[in-house]
Amino acid sequence: MPIEHLRVEANGATFHVARQGSGPTLMLLHGWPEFSLTWAPVMERLADRYTLIAPDLRGFGDSDKPGRDGQMAPWGNAEHAGDVVALLDALDADKAGQKVGIVGHDVGGGVMLALAGMAEKDARLKDRLAGLFFFDFVYPGIGQRLGQPDRLIEIWYQSFHLLDLAPKLVGSSREACRLYIGHFLRHWAYAKHAFDDVEEQWIDNFLKPGNLEGGFSYYRGAQEGRLAMLRGEAPGPLPVTVPTCVRWGAHDPIFPVSWTDRLGEYFADLDLAVMEGVGHFPHREDPDAAAEAIAGFFARIEWNGKEKSAS
Repeated sequence: MPIEHLRVEANGATFHVARQGSGPTLMLLHGWPEFSLTWAPVMERLADRYTLIAPDLRGFGDSDKPGRDGQMAPWGNAEHAGDVVALLDALDADKAGQKVGIVGHDVGGGVMLALAGMAEKDARLKDRLAGLFFFDFVYPGIGQRLGQPDRLIEIWYQSFHLLDLAPKLVGSSREACRLYIGHFLRHWAYAKHAFDDVEEQWIDNFLKPGNLEGGFSYYRGAQEGRLAMLRGEAPGPLPVTVPTCVRWGAHDPIFPVSWTDRLGEYFADLDLAVMEGVGHFPHREDPDAAAEAIAGFFARIEWNGKEKSAS
């Protein structure tokens, strides 16, 4: 069952979307430095149970870049969440009244949190969501721990990405791009081989025109929220009431597993567990366990594409 590659018009932009499988729909949202291809191992393992749709977020992969006339615009969690809703509409993902499951990692998790906040204020949107499944991501409960001395050595890249010279330096040669992107793919993974078979495809992707700037634009869009966390001014819990599952890599060097301690304040219906033997990229490092965790969660909440409520 091969992956299809679609061009989808939504929210004033054209998106590349990878689609595979049949059954109820799961949308998969990637992180940085990633794009839709990162989900291929999980998609292969779930294609007999679900229709998997994995977009390149705006700015990434083969989707349009934010901004116009060559000027890259900041594009943070709220803007990406708006794109996600528009993509669900454009893809008719909840056709025939079926709910949709959302899975995300890293940046994709931040986008999902913004989407969940929108859903808590919009009953029609909330009624479209079967459940939320997160791998390692940033949420406001991390607070000022984001800026602790042992974290600053890890999160320096978030400030670097705000600089105009960042894409020029990283994109100055193929070797420079390989050194930079490859550093994160290996350093953040506990299973260091996780991206070995696709590393050159990753470099090809980020050397496409606008892709370094497009990915970095997320950090410009997310900067206000990041600063609020560092100042201890992050917003308090909603909390999110959509059924939620979080699986966190036991050996994540950038987002320590200790940061999961406040997730219960933000998600009212939470299934939380640590994934052993993986770092920041559970879906790439152990796709068998990641796929079974995703399928297991949606089975536990008894979702198999059942119809939305009459409301």
